[in-house]
Amino acid sequence: MPAIEDLDFTRLHRDDDAGTAQFDVSDKTVLVAGLGVSGSGAVEALCGRAKRVISVDEKNSEADLHSFADIAWDGIDLVVVSPVFNPRTPFILEAQRRHIPVISEVELGWTLRVASKRSKSGSPAAWIGITGTNGKTSTTQMVSAMLAHCGMNAPTVGNIGTSVSVAATHDEYDVLCVELSSFQMHFTDSVELDCAVITNIAADHLDWHGGMENYAADKAKVFHHVRRVLVFNADDERVTALAKAAQTGPQCRKVGFTLGVPAPGQIGVADGWIVDASGLAGAPVGAMNALAKITDFPHLCEPNGTVYPHLLADSIAALSLATGLGADPGHCLEALRVFAPGGHRIQTVATAELKDGEVIRFVDDSKATNAHAAHASLSSYKPKSVVWIAGGLAKGARFEKLVSDQAKTIKAAVIIGVDQQPMVNAFKTSAPDVPLTLIDPEDRESVMARAVEAAGQYVADGDVVLMAPACASMDQFASYAERGARFTDAARQWVRAHG
Repeated sequence: MPAIEDLDFTRLHRDDDAGTAQFDVSDKTVLVAGLGVSGSGAVEALCGRAKRVISVDEKNSEADLHSFADIAWDGIDLVVVSPVFNPRTPFILEAQRRHIPVISEVELGWTLRVASKRSKSGSPAAWIGITGTNGKTSTTQMVSAMLAHCGMNAPTVGNIGTSVSVAATHDEYDVLCVELSSFQMHFTDSVELDCAVITNIAADHLDWHGGMENYAADKAKVFHHVRRVLVFNADDERVTALAKAAQTGPQCRKVGFTLGVPAPGQIGVADGWIVDASGLAGAPVGAMNALAKITDFPHLCEPNGTVYPHLLADSIAALSLATGLGADPGHCLEALRVFAPGGHRIQTVATAELKDGEVIRFVDDSKATNAHAAHASLSSYKPKSVVWIAGGLAKGARFEKLVSDQAKTIKAAVIIGVDQQPMVNAFKTSAPDVPLTLIDPEDRESVMARAVEAAGQYVADGDVVLMAPACASMDQFASYAERGARFTDAARQWVRAHG
């Protein structure tokens, strides 16, 4: 692996004057709305740069204001808004009525970005943007790991890791691997990424965005004016259409990724190998360049060799982004071989070897917070081998198609959540023969223990208890992470009691 001082970082940074432009807030009073990770980061980034920073948060005692009614609008020049606030929130509408710009913390980071001292060109760090309904976090983490293995300082930022604005105003980074939610992108307009991907688009957060078209349009902003490589899911018709329509930089290449045999200009799969036909890995465009056997990557497969299709797709997307930025394909694949997905994504958290020799596994995929993610998770398993723990905050979603498609996989289902009816209705309509157990939503502290105990009533040799709820967690848990941790604890207790 080359030393960092030997890498040609002129390939990774912008080569025009626009890349070094910075946004002057020195004469502006900036209102930062919400003091979560992004809001706190915005305040930190603005301190010493803006004339004045005023924070407002109804629940955070450290905020300057604790009510939006207390905002003195006549003195505000710019509003930086947290992703928690949808575009119809009254204070946002008031700012817009007054013609005060409203921007995201991502937009703020972009406009405040500084030149990296490590860059031989003296330009700001490269930005790689990753968005999509599912797979954002895994893809972002993989890109970061690949670039780090190539000797670059390339942290994960944005929707995970450090806030974008804080990272963008530090000078030690070579590349920022930016996970971008649709909420963040709504108030982001000027970003011109070096490389970008939309992993997939499925119905999610439609209440926040006001419909599917608005949701897709906000996701599509990551493709605007991409400079080096635009990566898109060639198996997703909507994403493919957005990629085709995207207005990119004059030197930008569009590269599709697929779980099928790749067409020219794509990276995909053939005969159990990851295969490049895009030219990113060095061969001519259209030439089938076999890169690595899928089974060489432990995180992509079940113990029996069954491939996790969604993690394979994320891996190919990440490889496309990293090599598109100029990273060495061999080093990227080395990093991928030792990569372990982050918490609560297809993790075997307990295994029971019962007295009669039966083996039962418990898998935490709490990050599957919508039907699209749960479908991908369930698709990884053999017919009638999954006892599925599902349910939670449905966010207006329906599950009939998910249940219909995966009835072949689901042996039984255990339904949690305060509002269980959408999931119950889906089974009644689409898979009435699948046994169900409903968990009383009262006593939230014991919900997951009771769910795991109920799931244990259905298991037999080789079965998997899969917690991939297809719903958000906030009705009964603080976050999907807490939900996954509770499942892990309950599963291990069950193993100790029954093993």
